[in-house]
Amino acid sequence: MTVIKPSRAIAALSLVAALGLAGCSSSPTETPAEGSAKPAPEEQQSDSPSALTVWVDAERVDALQGAADAYEEKTGVAVEIVGKDTGDIKDDFIQQVPTGEGPDITMGAHDWLGELTTNGVVAPLELGDAAADYMDVAINAATYDGTVYMLPYAVENVAVLRNTALVPDAPASFDEMIQAGTDAGLERPFVVEQGVEGNPYHLYPFQTAFGAPVFGVSDGGYDESDLQIGNAGGEEFATWLGEQGAAGTLNTDIDGDIAKQAFLDGDAAFWLTGPWNVGAAIDAGIDVAIDPVPTPTDEVAAPFAGVKGFFVSSESDNKVAATDFLVNYLGTEEAQLALFEAGNILPALSAAAETASADPIIGGFAAVGENAVPMPAVPAMGAVFEYWGIAEAEIINGADPVARWQKLTADIEAAIG
Repeated sequence: MTVIKPSRAIAALSLVAALGLAGCSSSPTETPAEGSAKPAPEEQQSDSPSALTVWVDAERVDALQGAADAYEEKTGVAVEIVGKDTGDIKDDFIQQVPTGEGPDITMGAHDWLGELTTNGVVAPLELGDAAADYMDVAINAATYDGTVYMLPYAVENVAVLRNTALVPDAPASFDEMIQAGTDAGLERPFVVEQGVEGNPYHLYPFQTAFGAPVFGVSDGGYDESDLQIGNAGGEEFATWLGEQGAAGTLNTDIDGDIAKQAFLDGDAAFWLTGPWNVGAAIDAGIDVAIDPVPTPTDEVAAPFAGVKGFFVSSESDNKVAATDFLVNYLGTEEAQLALFEAGNILPALSAAAETASADPIIGGFAAVGENAVPMPAVPAMGAVFEYWGIAEAEIINGADPVARWQKLTADIEAAIG
């Protein structure tokens, strides 16, 4: 896969209209909102769509209602916001779109893109000049094989939560972090979710610090034909993993619940996790600071970024209206801040992200996220993560680091074909 930054030329929604309008909504035509680029005359149709259907998770139905109401008032096109179970959205979308059912727009995660494009269920999205208004990592994540498919609304990544009562100052390195926790009298200075099958998502910042990204980069994005995980840096990282396992710093007995409880109980000073766990720490009365992931080398520890957004169905009858609603209504600071308030995740729109970052917790994650890289969206990533996690767990538990890492590299090569 190659990810490139899209052109910042003025959006031409006629390109979207020219993709062919056939599919799942009630009317065969669209009319963009005032101020939007319009289809060429030969592509315009006389009637407007009567409605757009948007699937979202239940927590964000209310957050989208303001934009939906504004769009209907401006264009006369109703926007029906349908709450869905998060675990069902992707599979239901993939199954229903080819049958002509399903929504015009669905909420989802950027790392679905490999699967969604392989199944042909999403349409390209023309952002035009609006692309410049988003964080670079969000646009890169929204792009697959050089084409933008997603309107991003949120970016999240891990960072280190620090209990400031136990350790007042942020450490400059991984070794300093462990020493600071030890000096605080803690048997377990640092916790990170692992489990018997490992967790490469959480360990990836340390891996990048050794110069071992999973894939190489071409034209600003991942090139799945250039597997970098097995390079010399990867073997150095594997050796470091084995050392941390032997020292007890990393432990596959520590799953997500155990790591969380250790931090909440004050038994650990540092916890590598995401924004989804900050509320529990604050509710426990802990004065939390958000720190960069402390590097075990001289290089920056860069975590994965997960980006959430909205996709247009490839079978929607209303692609122009759907694009107009996304770019010009959900792409506003007001709408992105409403989504932020619903989920407390950093907005993808730069202006909204700056506003949200006035909160020191959000600002802390945003600062760490400046070095974050999108999770790969290749279709085989499920298998890659499985091989990856098991290999890391075995190395932590004493397997020969270099030999086991070499086997992991071969397994990944086979998985991605």
